Amino acid sequence: MRSIKYLSPLFMYAGAYFSFTHRGWMCYIPLLITWLVIPCVELWSKPDKRNLSLSAEEEAKSDRSYDLILYLIVIVQWPMLFLFLYSMQDTTLSLVDKVGRIGTMGLFCGTCGINVGHELGHRVNRFERTLAKISLLSSLYMHNIIEHNKGHHKNIGTRADPSTARFGENLYMFWFRCIVFTYIGAWTIANRESRKQYRTAAHPGNEMIQFHLIQFSLIAFIFLVFGWQVLVCFMLAALTGILLLQTVGYIEHYGLTRKYVTEGKFERVLPLHSWDSHHLLGRVLLFEVSRHSDHHYLASRKYQVLRYHDSSPQLPTGYPGMILLSLLPPVWFNIMNPRLKDHLSSRF
Repeated sequence: MRSIKYLSPLFMYAGAYFSFTHRGWMCYIPLLITWLVIPCVELWSKPDKRNLSLSAEEEAKSDRSYDLILYLIVIVQWPMLFLFLYSMQDTTLSLVDKVGRIGTMGLFCGTCGINVGHELGHRVNRFERTLAKISLLSSLYMHNIIEHNKGHHKNIGTRADPSTARFGENLYMFWFRCIVFTYIGAWTIANRESRKQYRTAAHPGNEMIQFHLIQFSLIAFIFLVFGWQVLVCFMLAALTGILLLQTVGYIEHYGLTRKYVTEGKFERVLPLHSWDSHHLLGRVLLFEVSRHSDHHYLASRKYQVLRYHDSSPQLPTGYPGMILLSLLPPVWFNIMNPRLKDHLSSRF
């Protein structure tokens, strides 16, 4: 029964359906829930730091319903995407309607497409990794599975990691640096692996070449079936999802660094190298990604058994509220820099 709460994103999909089939304020239902209702609830609610007991954790690990929920999200994502594309063909839509629908689709590209793809991308099962790529495709961000798993998790908290926001770096500068160097990093990793396996980077087995062919095929399909205007709307929604992902990455590691040990080596990744949020609504809707310190401490741990650690620094509210704060750099720095300094001072 514990797994049922993770079906809650399906209620958000119901809101997306109303967004794509109605006009005016109803186009904004998922956005209003995500960026107004949830932040207000989490701001006044206490974080839930409880961990499962060892017996409950073992039970959750073996419960297939948690995995089936992720598979269901991947399946639902695509009909909803095509409903969005179909709805954007309506030439009578106002600019307000279009913005609401694009924003809603972008929200689902980031929270369900990329986030579920991230969770499944850490699995070793080939079927689940394929589902991860299908999920990431809906946001045109398939290369994330390469750089995130083989770059970010290795280099977190160092200058070599484009996904670790630096102290004093505002969100907008971070967006540019992270997106550009994550893409370059994915090519670097894929080319290295291709040379190792096929003796050349220019081989059909190169994952980055495969990903680009698949994504360009999707773009061409949308253009041929729905036209260039709908394609532009899709690209804007995908970009929104990507920026949402990178904003989450910004708040997860802002200013946290690993100690340099010796000979180019750093201390191992610990719970203290990621910001955590244990506010229940955000945890459930985002499949526990906000328990981020434990995810980096043991990347193979499934979302339903991620743990709270006393040593991990804590965000003052849930992810939706922190995302809104990050959009206002002076406010972000005013709130987060003192917390960061307190956390760092406790380490030394």
